[in-house]
Amino acid sequence: MTTTFPRVSLPLLLAVTLFSSCARRPQASASTTSTAVSVPVVAPVAADAIPPETPAPAKPAPIGDQSAAQWYLKDPEQDKVPGVGATRTYNELLKSLTPTPVVVAVIDSGIDTAHVDLKPILWTNTREIPGNGIDDDKNGYVDDVHGWNFLGGPDGRNVNAETLELTRIVAAGRVRFKGKTAATVKPTEKADYALYQKAEKAYKARLAEETERNKEVESMAGPLSQMVAAMKQALGTEKLDTTALKNANPEDPNLKRAAAGLLEMMRQTGAADGDALVSQLNEGVKQERSLLDNSLNLKFDPRADIVKDNPNDLTQRYYGNNDLHGPDPMHGTHVSGIIAAVRDNNLGVQGLAPAPVRIMMVRAVPDGDERDKDIANAIRYAVDNGASIINMSFGKEFSPQRPAVEAAFKYAAAKNVLLVHAAGNENNNLDVTDNYPASFYINKAPVPNLLTVGASGPKDNASLPADFSNYSKKAVDVFAPGVGIFSTLPGSTFGNESGTSMASPVTAGVAAVLKSYFPKLTATDLKRIIMQSAQVHHTKVSVPGTEKQVDFSTLSVTGGIVDMYEAVKLAQKATL
Repeated sequence: MTTTFPRVSLPLLLAVTLFSSCARRPQASASTTSTAVSVPVVAPVAADAIPPETPAPAKPAPIGDQSAAQWYLKDPEQDKVPGVGATRTYNELLKSLTPTPVVVAVIDSGIDTAHVDLKPILWTNTREIPGNGIDDDKNGYVDDVHGWNFLGGPDGRNVNAETLELTRIVAAGRVRFKGKTAATVKPTEKADYALYQKAEKAYKARLAEETERNKEVESMAGPLSQMVAAMKQALGTEKLDTTALKNANPEDPNLKRAAAGLLEMMRQTGAADGDALVSQLNEGVKQERSLLDNSLNLKFDPRADIVKDNPNDLTQRYYGNNDLHGPDPMHGTHVSGIIAAVRDNNLGVQGLAPAPVRIMMVRAVPDGDERDKDIANAIRYAVDNGASIINMSFGKEFSPQRPAVEAAFKYAAAKNVLLVHAAGNENNNLDVTDNYPASFYINKAPVPNLLTVGASGPKDNASLPADFSNYSKKAVDVFAPGVGIFSTLPGSTFGNESGTSMASPVTAGVAAVLKSYFPKLTATDLKRIIMQSAQVHHTKVSVPGTEKQVDFSTLSVTGGIVDMYEAVKLAQKATL
């Protein structure tokens, strides 16, 4: 699944069929209708205005304090909003206390190191002399000043698009097991063969689904663009924004109906105007094409030419380069800002954690599925270089080198490091569906230093759990805000994103606050306190991806949402 933004959703673009005989009505499916990806907005928006799907056009954000857009900082008791209570916590509980330095590693896609709200809080390896091409600290990584990139090559190039893990398993399996059956493979190969067969089945289903979806979005792109252009001409306007459409009162009933339909599409998707809606659909077309050309392409292997390592050699650790920006740092930049964007510069957003907290970027997540080898090495790099907390906003459905990742988990546990992981955006019940990294070891024992986090929304009603979020009474520990989360974006801009990718750093940010103000807390202490202090909700909610109603408390181990205010109070008691 890679970085865990939800899939782009086109919920009301079916309305295009009302206005164009060229467009085909797509077949509804869970992946199409239940998830969305959000992109930057130009200004803060009220929590009540944020639907579960909030894409908007990317534009530079206005200068100044935009923290009013951060609904997730609000308090459930004081503000009647199911946030984590960060603002109240700083005002009431932490104002007389002094925070201490903490390093939070973010294993992600990259980061905009020049971002005005992030540059001051980057972790710096003081033992390394920047830009001299020498491994000054002898840790095996040259010029790793702010972190490391395991997706880079020695010549400075970087892997961007990658295959899915199931694609890699199928590509290798079709060669290795050609002409073989379960009855003819060697006993030592049976487990690998079974994994290949499972991946083969999933691959064929996914390929068929994405091929059909690609046809659907491509067939809608042209008609929507033509419709917007025609409506501009008919209404005599250059911009089909909300005002223009609401004020439009054409005599032609078809045109009036088209204006109403376009207005509804914009409302549902969060697009600012007709052009933004077209841009959003075109982005969906690009994503679908990339899935077919790259993620599901059995012959696609950019790593061989760029990184030049042996992906199957788990003993290799010293590869990559120090380019932390990478081809697309949007996801990692947004995640980092949630955790620790500068709080006191009256500019942009406020990170959850205080100034002594630093962000270490470890680039290991491409546009495609991350590799187990890279994740294991990224965790070890973070631990060895002083991280106390590691945020992991990524995930996938297959993990062929799972033991290597689990060994890294145990290494982190031995070094007292907390791991925080996004639960995923497939609205799956993880009690019955695989998602990796898993919350349990292969032997079914729980990972004591790992928190798995689902995503919640801004209203305490049926939509409290994000409709894209995975859930589980056993494998998801807690929920945290993950809908319409306003944070940093590349180019010193700011905007909303939605996903368990956002819920995870909200939780990691709270953990960083606890560790900073109460440095004696161990990784297991942090996990216990965050879980015990979670705000339990008994609201009747929709099970993500369905219309079934359940008690919110049944969707996770704790049945609650991360509560920074109560966590700090509990930490104070624990450290007396």
